[in-house]
Amino acid sequence: MADPRGFLKFPRAGTPYRPVEERLEDWRLVQRDFPPDKSREQAARCMDCGIPFCNNGCPLGNVIPDFNDLVFRDKWEDALLRLHSTNNFPEFTGLVCPAPCEQACVLGINASPVAIKQIEWEIVRRGFEEGWVRPVKPERRTGRSVAVVGSGPAGLAAAQQLSCAGHTVTLFEKNDRIGGLLRYGIPDFKLEKWLIDRRLAQLREEGVFFQTGVHVGVDLSARDLRKGFDAILLCTGAERARDLPVPGRELGGVHFAMEFLTQQNHRVAGDEVDAGDAILATGKHVVVLGGGDTGSDCVGTSHRQQAASVTSIELLPQPPQGRHLSEPWPLSMKYTFSVSSSHAEGGEREYALATKSLVGRDGRVKALRAVRVDFDRDAEDRPLMNTMREVPGSEFEIPADLVLLAMGFVGPVREGLVTDLGVELDPRGNVRADTRGFATSEPGVFAAGDARRGQSLVVWAQWEGREAARAVDEYLMGASRLPARNAYV
Repeated sequence: MADPRGFLKFPRAGTPYRPVEERLEDWRLVQRDFPPDKSREQAARCMDCGIPFCNNGCPLGNVIPDFNDLVFRDKWEDALLRLHSTNNFPEFTGLVCPAPCEQACVLGINASPVAIKQIEWEIVRRGFEEGWVRPVKPERRTGRSVAVVGSGPAGLAAAQQLSCAGHTVTLFEKNDRIGGLLRYGIPDFKLEKWLIDRRLAQLREEGVFFQTGVHVGVDLSARDLRKGFDAILLCTGAERARDLPVPGRELGGVHFAMEFLTQQNHRVAGDEVDAGDAILATGKHVVVLGGGDTGSDCVGTSHRQQAASVTSIELLPQPPQGRHLSEPWPLSMKYTFSVSSSHAEGGEREYALATKSLVGRDGRVKALRAVRVDFDRDAEDRPLMNTMREVPGSEFEIPADLVLLAMGFVGPVREGLVTDLGVELDPRGNVRADTRGFATSEPGVFAAGDARRGQSLVVWAQWEGREAARAVDEYLMGASRLPARNAYV
């Protein structure tokens, strides 16, 4: 245990951020670093509980009390080894994960939890600065080949694990750069892209091959893919966005969130975006439909593009502050009010509003007509969706020159590869595969990440990639020496 009285001596220090007026002027990371003494102090708050629920709260099973203790003892390289034993890319989770580990922290029952996420970031940040992160190559190659389709966190984690097992891995990505939603879905102010490039250099040295600009199922047929590889792992994500079926949807200025975010990431990368296709918030009244991470990213991006106003709309009522009785400790808190770094930068947030229609002029959207809605509640005071009703006389309009649809995703794109491979889908439209073998209905074809489980978190995608890699290794070799972790779903 780090310090038996650490949690009594030291208050929690939350994630530090750059001042709002400073960070709105650029696209650099908003999150700041802890100095080493503060990391050690915060690690001292860890109680090394007899049953560390934080381990279970983390989908990856990070051995959190161990690396906290090592940080407290100034054994940073050992802490990095412990962290990497379960987490391929702690810098990604250390920046963009919502930290379910902290929500499961025992200290969090009646006090502020340990700053696990920030400590994780500090460990890997120092590891790179000190040169402790080095390529790990297998002793020998197995002669077996694996195609991983999709280069998001699931695909990257799977590729690294499979290469470590000795297989020849080719990672296919339809875009011009590797990274999936890490690259083109998450803004640079939350995850600067040199962090991805740094890891890609490591994976290349470890023997992973990258094929960018190859849309499997279009540029490369499913049949040819099967011929060229001993196994296929689908990590294509859940890219089918939920649409808004209301009058005026066809107006100019109404876009899916990913169209907007991807364009800006290209600009930050130095790419040219055709002026005729440009989606910009500059000088416009922006309305974002959806209050999740994607909606929050649209808010932060709109602020940096100097929008005239930014309004976020959510269909459900405002969640409560802190834990809700339907999600007792140590469960992950999904039904809770949260303020992201982007929300803290300004804008309005509206709850319990439904969109009736989009109003246009000369073919472009000019306003959103909304109505307030109400819900019945269940025994645990949660709103029941099937009881939604409009509040009479509550219709009003919100100025809207740009409407961004950030209402979530409804599964993987089926046209092309998924259809051509003939894999079965589950009732939700995802690729059918369980969390034991990750095998699809087609022999030699596996699935992991959002393509299998639906829209989820980076930390879950990494877990699925690691576990699916183990399943593929077992399929190819009869047994696997890759580490395994049981799923707590």
